[in-house]
Amino acid sequence: MKPDTDYAKREDAGRYECIRLENQLCFPLYACTKEVVRQYRKPLEALELTYTQYIVMMALWEFGCMSESELGRKVHLDSGTLAPLLKRLEKRGLIERLRPAHDERRLLISLSEQGSALKERAVEVPREMMGCIDLPAEELAQLKYLLDRALAKMEAKG
Repeated sequence: MKPDTDYAKREDAGRYECIRLENQLCFPLYACTKEVVRQYRKPLEALELTYTQYIVMMALWEFGCMSESELGRKVHLDSGTLAPLLKRLEKRGLIERLRPAHDERRLLISLSEQGSALKERAVEVPREMMGCIDLPAEELAQLKYLLDRALAKMEAKG
């Protein structure tokens, strides 16, 4: 009777192999993301920004004024997350939200003078984050390349 029980346990173990944490790609991505965002907290405190606010500001510094939906696509945030974040940035005086007279359904997001000026202080953040992921430069470049490719393929799928 014992051998049959052992066989059943091995069969069950094989069946559940696919849901072990160590066999998941998503888990190390999730854990690394969480850790990197945690490490951003200290440098971003000086700017009084959360990580999500920081990526929104980076998009605006790089691309300038754009619609809320365009901004959401660039930073991969849905309107339910983006709208309250933009209201907080506006309240702090970092951005302006404008509705053009010719199309009041659109909401345009632009940097305020204060938001533009913050860019000068923000250049310190990447310097402070150097070494956050302790890998050789070539491996970091390869990791970025692979993540960019994976993201592009997932976006193409819809």
